[in-house]
Amino acid sequence: MALKAVHVSDVPNLDHVPENASLSLCSTRFSKGVELNREAAFKTPKFLVFGHRGNGMNILQSTDRRMKAIKENSIMSFNSAAKHPIDFIEFDVQVTKDDCPVIFHDDFILSVDNGIIFEKRVTELSLSEFLCYGPQKEAGKSGKSLVRKTKDGKIVEWNVEKDDSLCTLQDAFQQVEPSLGFNIELKFDNHIVYQQDYLIRVLQAILQVVFEHGKDRPIIFSSFQPDAALLVRKLQSTYPVYFLTDGGVEIFYDVRRNSLEEAIKVCLEGGLQGIVSEVKAVFRNPGAVSKIKDAKLSLITYGKLNNVSEAVYIQHLMGIDGVIVDLVQEITEAVSDLIRPSKVEEAESSAEGHDEMEEKSKPKFSQRELSFLLKLIPELIQH
Repeated sequence: MALKAVHVSDVPNLDHVPENASLSLCSTRFSKGVELNREAAFKTPKFLVFGHRGNGMNILQSTDRRMKAIKENSIMSFNSAAKHPIDFIEFDVQVTKDDCPVIFHDDFILSVDNGIIFEKRVTELSLSEFLCYGPQKEAGKSGKSLVRKTKDGKIVEWNVEKDDSLCTLQDAFQQVEPSLGFNIELKFDNHIVYQQDYLIRVLQAILQVVFEHGKDRPIIFSSFQPDAALLVRKLQSTYPVYFLTDGGVEIFYDVRRNSLEEAIKVCLEGGLQGIVSEVKAVFRNPGAVSKIKDAKLSLITYGKLNNVSEAVYIQHLMGIDGVIVDLVQEITEAVSDLIRPSKVEEAESSAEGHDEMEEKSKPKFSQRELSFLLKLIPELIQH
């Protein structure tokens, strides 16, 4: 699936580029009840829950069994998340050297052989080399051992209760419940300055798979790499694009990544539809939420605090559109209990009209809600 790199100005819109893409199957509808128009205004009729890397990321050194229950970014993890009332799964896509989009979070893949650690960059592997790691699809066959490097540099075995083979983006489209939305994170190394031709080649490879297999599945693109986010928006107008940001929680050389205000600028200048922010950045700067909404942008958050139901509930009250979570079962249950209206309430809202429904959805703090805030404060201090 080799694709020729071209300059972005020569490809004004990739909706018309992939010669063999089934464009008749592409849907400009983002999701049932979710409206996207060409002015980048974005409307979500309910609070959305995204499963982080499927059913949750793996934290292998954690004492919490839930953080190492199922191999992250795997078909098994995606379908496990689909068993719960979840709207989207979020996962990381990189492109191999032979132009195949694969799903894997880390920039490097590590293996141990005879006590020696071998480290290779995912994007420098061919598809066949990438798929040789971990459990194999063929029964009884095992591939190269997988280990992982923690943030503090320690090497830990990638042991989970339910393991699964590595997969491609095409595998996900073909094997995951079709009604489940995909938040496709376009994954790039924070420490590399990418040339535009390289970014275009990678994005074209991803878009070709999406257009061929996306059908009516709700899809969002997101990326921490500002230029990649802007390019994928320029290369296609079918699916919404979000800019991922730490919002200043961590500081980067590229100033566009260092605040919610900068993220707003990126979105407005590039016609992006929304922001995905580290939740701590939002709690530290709650005034940014109204600025984001005034700019007609959607706001999703990610981070450890999204595994705390009280933190999720407060975000709903703040007007945030959704959360990316690791504890899928627990948070979807909390959202169902605390946030989503009953069928009776929905019917009443529908009868009263759209304006009245919007008015009712505005945050109104009660004593119960204040108690949730008080519970949340210790969590914020700890993190």
